[in-house]
Amino acid sequence: MIIELKNVSIKRNNIYLLKNINWTINQGEHWAILGLNGAGKTTLLNLINGYIFPSEGELTVLGKTVGKYDMRKLRKSIGWVSSSIQERFHDYSTALDIVLSGKFATVDVYDEITEDDRILAHQCLDRLNAKKLTNREYRTFSHGEKQRVLIARGLMAQPELLILDEPCTGLDIIARENLLAIIKNLSQDTNAPTLIYVTHHTEEILPNFTHTLLLRKGEIHIAGNTDKTLTKENLTDFFERPIICEKSGDRTLIHLDYDKK
Repeated sequence: MIIELKNVSIKRNNIYLLKNINWTINQGEHWAILGLNGAGKTTLLNLINGYIFPSEGELTVLGKTVGKYDMRKLRKSIGWVSSSIQERFHDYSTALDIVLSGKFATVDVYDEITEDDRILAHQCLDRLNAKKLTNREYRTFSHGEKQRVLIARGLMAQPELLILDEPCTGLDIIARENLLAIIKNLSQDTNAPTLIYVTHHTEEILPNFTHTLLLRKGEIHIAGNTDKTLTKENLTDFFERPIICEKSGDRTLIHLDYDKK
């Protein structure tokens, strides 16, 4: 079992940010999380990473109970890629520097780097089709290149769990599809970590994400097999608006049905 939440709630000033969350991720599953702004997605990720603790209930991540284990150690087994992390790196840092920092779950490299570390960092960049960026400075990267380097960084510690928090935000359609193709290949690797992919957009949910969680107003609306979750009926109920739902290949496209009120 990778993650287990039992009746978990987060409460601040008598307001529930997350309420009564029961959710399990098992080995071999890859999950997408879909939700609107304010749904509680970021709070859920902060919870999984041990930056906040449950107000109620119990959370286990990679066999460790959050709140009873040193989360600094546990985070070394969790790769987290978020647009907010992009702003933390120095403009003059190279892609190699940034990827190496992932070994220690830090922004800069403070510990000794071995030759094996450097070999692994090069391999991580290669997996993300970012080898040409190895010695370039961070300030010269496009948004899509930054995302690829950050995912390579997330792989550096050889994590058991990799969280991709809206990685396609701000990308044009070509950069988005290129990144999704890389993520698809990554999920198919024999030793791939468990993936959690957070998004606002159903079309980004690849078939490799075996399960999908719909999060609304701090509560789980539906969680289960992706094909059974991303249906017109479920999504209409979830968004509380009439939805037109179409399949394009193996992905789900939606838009509002303005002909219905």
